[in-house]
Amino acid sequence: MPSVAVLVELLRRDTSGGQVKCWEHFAHSAARLPAGSGLDLTVYFLGEREHLEHLAPHVRLVMLRPLLSSAPFRSAESAEDPCDLAPHHPRLAALLPRHDVWHLTHSFAFATTAVRLARGRPEGRRPRLVASVHTDVPLLASVYARYLAGRWLPGSHPAAGDFLAEHAERALRRRRDRLLDACEKVLVPTAQARAELARTLGPHRVALLRRGTDHARFRPDPGARAWLTRTHGVPADRPLVLFAGRLDATKGVPLLTESLRLLRERGVAAHLVTAGSGAEAENVKRVLGPDATLLGPVPQDRLARVYAACDIFALPSRTETSGNVVAEAMAGGLAVVLPEGAQTTSWLTEPGRDGVLVPYDDPLTWADTLATLATDPAHRNAIGARAATAARTAHPTWDRVLEEDLLPVWSPQPAAASPGTPGRPVHR
Repeated sequence: MPSVAVLVELLRRDTSGGQVKCWEHFAHSAARLPAGSGLDLTVYFLGEREHLEHLAPHVRLVMLRPLLSSAPFRSAESAEDPCDLAPHHPRLAALLPRHDVWHLTHSFAFATTAVRLARGRPEGRRPRLVASVHTDVPLLASVYARYLAGRWLPGSHPAAGDFLAEHAERALRRRRDRLLDACEKVLVPTAQARAELARTLGPHRVALLRRGTDHARFRPDPGARAWLTRTHGVPADRPLVLFAGRLDATKGVPLLTESLRLLRERGVAAHLVTAGSGAEAENVKRVLGPDATLLGPVPQDRLARVYAACDIFALPSRTETSGNVVAEAMAGGLAVVLPEGAQTTSWLTEPGRDGVLVPYDDPLTWADTLATLATDPAHRNAIGARAATAARTAHPTWDRVLEEDLLPVWSPQPAAASPGTPGRPVHR
């Protein structure tokens, strides 16, 4: 096995999002490998200061300071994870040559540094480049471009935001595809994403990278509801609808907020609990008032109890490529509610039985679906029980995903044609 560098150009902290947590899980799984496995793994994150953390003699986490952080350009405080917008990261460039495999996970400073450095090395000394897609960055960029248009151009015509959004998405999709084209293998979380990228890169270059579940941490907990009521004052006499993630439009929070408001108008008792922060937090408070409890960012060790304390998990987002929060909610025994056709539905083994699908992205349809669950405890408990069973029996552990999906890609491969040879389309 080679020395592998995984480049996660997002800020690592206790409340980091799913992509950071994903690679932390893989790193801990790698640390549990037997000493003779031969794998040497370094996962690079962004950090407020340069820092090295050893998980095992052969596994370490390295935090590097960003050169041009995107934090000042965020649409709202804590709305997005900061990344590094610099075109080159010299400190990373000095560290990369010690590794054999360079694994890209984003399309900003770390990725551009790796691709340019690899192309500048002699043919026989080039590293193997692979990549994994965790977030639809171009689509997210289009949403945030509209946010920024409203913030920087108050009172402007909506067409200005549409123009910025369209150009941001197009530019970042071209940028992402150029970087991915330099890689011999690209990993994606769902069959839907695999089919999309296979049209651009060729089917032989795209493979699946599943997400795992920590079944020891995320599980039903009969005492969790009393704990949440005691510590956060949530009502004990009505169903709790949980949302976990960034509170912004890309996650469908405005849609969910309005659907809960409609439930209240109908006299259906339901209370929204959110774990996360973002641009929509104030709107949630304004619209729902005492019918919502906003916990803010919640560390993983407490998040498992929050899941288990609630009854329904709602995620109206269509921008998720995998949505580990769905697997965590199912493992906790919640009735999950997802948009029909979203990639997050791949977690369900029996759609309609271990999770509920909403056919239309409008508040009225979502309110109808949530009302059915909120007013029928036996129905939602049955869905939650089947969800927990599906998570336990069908969702792999992080150790298994590392062994079956990542190690074969990182292992030494037979000599292959370099990007740009016949049969491999190149996008300039």
